[in-house]
Amino acid sequence: MSSLKGELLIAMPAMGDPRFHHAVILICSHDKNGAMGLVINNVLSGLSFDHMIEHFKIRPKDVEALKKIEILGGGPVETARGFVLHKSDFRMKDTIAISDDFSITGTVDILKEIIKDEGPDPFLFILGYAGWTPGQLEAEISENAWLTVSPDDALIFGFKAEQKWQMALAKLGIEPGFLSADVGNA
Repeated sequence: MSSLKGELLIAMPAMGDPRFHHAVILICSHDKNGAMGLVINNVLSGLSFDHMIEHFKIRPKDVEALKKIEILGGGPVETARGFVLHKSDFRMKDTIAISDDFSITGTVDILKEIIKDEGPDPFLFILGYAGWTPGQLEAEISENAWLTVSPDDALIFGFKAEQKWQMALAKLGIEPGFLSADVGNA
């Protein structure tokens, strides 16, 4: 299988892991060593961006705007590690390009830029990530656990988190009600 870096995974009903129920995941890396991705549609309730950044002791220009930023759960690995997913036109020293369109930055410096209203726009703030060992993702795809689709700005940044799964399927022309959890061959 060729690399899925830069593609979106869409969880199928056959997905056996409840942590990924209706997940939409942007694959950030995929090679012979495995894969890493960020769930882009799992809002972490009870966490607020404005409270999280208080310890940086930077006075934000717009506190109300910070209150509206959702914190997403990117997956079950290193759940305290933060990532900012943004368009590739914003770059910092430690920014990693996922594709021509999307990049991630995982340093405190980007949070400081966001707090000062000088960071990327739009962006998603994500804690944790999903990881796969070599061959694991390919096996899950062959077992009907995931579909893939190319991302676009609307899927990443334009829809509310709870809409992204259905919108990703719609991009493939699939109505969610017609999906089956059964695995088999035609």
